[in-house]
Amino acid sequence: MAKRRAKGGAPKKGRAKVRKVMREYKRRTLRSGSGGRVRKRKQAVAIALSEARRSGARIPKRRRSRAR
Repeated sequence: MAKRRAKGGAPKKGRAKVRKVMREYKRRTLRSGSGGRVRKRKQAVAIALSEARRSGARIPKRRRSRAR
């Protein structure tokens, strides 16, 4: 039997954090850990998910890339 997801997608806490960070990215105010401005969307998503995890949101673990 397949697992059922909660209606509405990601948990509210995680969704709110991702929305906040992506808004910062869009307004060009998002900064990386080293202090530089974030220019890539993928980097902004990674920052958003890691911040959401740190704040206690239940978000799946990162996928590891395969060695080629």
